[in-house]
Amino acid sequence: MQMTTPFSFKVGGQAGQGVKSAGQTFSKVAVRSGYHIYNYTEYPSLIRGGHNVIQTVVSAEEAYSPVNYTNFLVALNPETINLHKDELAKGAGVLFDAEEKANIATIEKTYRLFPIPLAKLAREVNGEPILKNTVALGAVLALLGGKLDHLKDLISEEFSRKDPEIVRQNLAAAQGGYDFAKKNFPAGFAEVLKPREKQNPKMVICGNEAVALGAIAAGLQFAAIYPMTPVSGILHFLAANQEKFGYVYKLPEDEIAGINMAIGASFAGARSMVATSGGGFCLMTEGYGLAGMTENPLVIVEGMRTGPATGMPTWSEQGDLQFVLHAHQSEFPRVVLAAGDAKEAFFLTLKAFNLADKYQTPVVLLVDKNICENDQSFSSFDYAGYRIDRGRLLLQKSENFQRYELAKDGISPRTIPGLGTYFKANSDEHDSLGFSTDKSIDRNQQMAKRMQKLATCAAEDMAEPLLFGPKEADITIVSWGSNKGSIREAMKNFPNVNYLHLSWINPFPAEAVQKILGRARHIIDIEANFSGQMASLIREKTGIEIKDRLLKYDGRPFFPEEISKAINDYLMTT
Repeated sequence: MQMTTPFSFKVGGQAGQGVKSAGQTFSKVAVRSGYHIYNYTEYPSLIRGGHNVIQTVVSAEEAYSPVNYTNFLVALNPETINLHKDELAKGAGVLFDAEEKANIATIEKTYRLFPIPLAKLAREVNGEPILKNTVALGAVLALLGGKLDHLKDLISEEFSRKDPEIVRQNLAAAQGGYDFAKKNFPAGFAEVLKPREKQNPKMVICGNEAVALGAIAAGLQFAAIYPMTPVSGILHFLAANQEKFGYVYKLPEDEIAGINMAIGASFAGARSMVATSGGGFCLMTEGYGLAGMTENPLVIVEGMRTGPATGMPTWSEQGDLQFVLHAHQSEFPRVVLAAGDAKEAFFLTLKAFNLADKYQTPVVLLVDKNICENDQSFSSFDYAGYRIDRGRLLLQKSENFQRYELAKDGISPRTIPGLGTYFKANSDEHDSLGFSTDKSIDRNQQMAKRMQKLATCAAEDMAEPLLFGPKEADITIVSWGSNKGSIREAMKNFPNVNYLHLSWINPFPAEAVQKILGRARHIIDIEANFSGQMASLIREKTGIEIKDRLLKYDGRPFFPEEISKAINDYLMTT
């Protein structure tokens, strides 16, 4: 069987069976074999237990998103077959434990079955079935034309800090699965992992890792992050690497403490950040406005998931856009960015730290769960041209210092305690020296000065929105966030469709958006929320009303097939 592009590989099983690690290891084998990958993980909103599954899309071309079909399913327990049999493509392969034949009768006439004694082979290694996932990976490589050495190298690297006996057992389990499949299924299934020659090396990275690496590259000095899905991976990465890179990670008692710690660190001169999800950001909103009033730089990463309240905490959504734009009472300048994938998350994190310092105001980076936790293959991120910009930060004693001087561009000089320069900062409205005031003239001047920052930012730093596809098209798609990948995947089949991707949310690139959408023949808004929040923002800023909308709010990502159907439905009516 020849490889289908893209090829969808899926591993499912009970929590604790190593489902995610098996899928991630498979994806790394695919990348080392010269292919592109995209991983999509699902797990229930439970503290413990439940069904876990990870899909790896493998492609000779760049892979942008998950798909809604499965070419090869690895079932580490019988329930996996029941849950995913309807996703199996024609001629799909199913690998399962030969000792667990339940549920196989319903599919055996339709698909190619590969019964492998996973638990038995695992017990032969260490007396326990815990290595079933490693046995399955070895068998998969034999069936998909993979190189076992790639898997063995990954096992050795993954467990390099553990007992050598653990490494030996995993290597033996992989070899056992590989040998059994080679002997009993010599024809294999498909040459999906056949190594390609002279491919540039790529990394497999998720959005959480990209944000953490971006913060470190930007000169992070302090982070206070309370664990909350889907951004917990950021704190795990930062906590593990703080000694190596010389910053401080602090685990606060809650999100309120976290943002206040970060504001305090910023006030002392540190490049500072917090990360949370929508529920945690609810608690941070008082500090959000405090940073705006005191004009303290702060980077806030907000990982969106379904709501309101606890909602579906392990599933994705894009419902926090308007919330972030309007959180806290009254008005203050806030810069809001939104990443479309892990690569954008890295570079927007770099940008966020410079913007926060330059404009002395909170900068929010919106990511959603699908970006935070799903892996994608990329070439190494090249940030050699990045330069840390601390803005108007004075590090020498200054006489007659006016912390909130009425600068024309809205950006006053800033300093830190301990230099001998006297200044005041509190949550009250203030005059140019920082003294609390309720005078009308002071209020008007300081409010205008603060809000001027957005106009300055728009003129000096705001990037143009990206337009993928031809300049002129029959259909223009408008979207943001992780929808980017599925839209780009769908567009491969529609040469006369383009896509406006928005990553700058505030200040909003109204002129550029108006120009692009003004010449569009037909517009479709695609968002993972109920009300079309980006479409509402576009109408507010440009006057353009987008009537056709493809909205989704069940926690699942958009699949390219859904977007293709929406495009075809429109084309059939014109």
